[in-house]
Amino acid sequence: MSPGAASSRTSPRKARNVQHETVIVLTCEHGGNKISAAYRSLFSGADDVLKTHRGWDPGALAVAEAMAKRLASRLFSSTTSRLLVELNRSLGHSALFSNYTATLSPEQRQQIIDKYWRPYREEVTAYMEELVNAGRRVIHLSIHSFTPVWNGIPRRTRIGLLYDPRSLNERSFCDTWKARLRQQCPEYTIHSNQPYKGIGDGFTTWLRRHLAAMDNCEGTYAGIEIEINQALIHPSTAPRIDAMAELLCHWPLQQLN
Repeated sequence: MSPGAASSRTSPRKARNVQHETVIVLTCEHGGNKISAAYRSLFSGADDVLKTHRGWDPGALAVAEAMAKRLASRLFSSTTSRLLVELNRSLGHSALFSNYTATLSPEQRQQIIDKYWRPYREEVTAYMEELVNAGRRVIHLSIHSFTPVWNGIPRRTRIGLLYDPRSLNERSFCDTWKARLRQQCPEYTIHSNQPYKGIGDGFTTWLRRHLAAMDNCEGTYAGIEIEINQALIHPSTAPRIDAMAELLCHWPLQQLN
């Protein structure tokens, strides 16, 4: 596992039908804003930036950890800042590295990939492959947060469910989930594929293609990114985190019973 990454070892909670077991897996790619000592010089004077959304997703890891406990699910997470390397972007993507690492040589960037990006992505991928090869129905929930205001305009979205609308599996799950969330919290604005698109470059998008290409595995993976408005979970007090985790876990829990 990569430095700055953490994985809970709780055994996946399983459905009763052994041939069609549902396993929920959680990930949090932007759980912290840590920069290891070897690269601190690149971020001289950037402490304030690291504390902002550019450096991490405030509140996301706390929610992911609380959800993992409620769902008895395995959680993969990283606390390395995305300004060092963006775990939620594919190799070669223009946003894989930030302006703070622009001065690094290709060899130095490769060292960062090998130390942080690759171990995290490969560990999660191997676990997903293991599950789908065993015939499991995998629901991957990738937990993120977003800024309440963008370009001076307040965002109406409180919770966004990001998925591929071409996937009947994902669309059906999220349509029902969105309806349930609206019933539970009618004061919240719940959107599909907002504030971002579920088919943009990201880990769930990559896994969706990768697992679908495996023999006899298509249709056993649903990759959903949950985007939470930071106004709801940051500062991350225990009551706020517990309330959000309870809200988000209500429908997924029903998939396991």
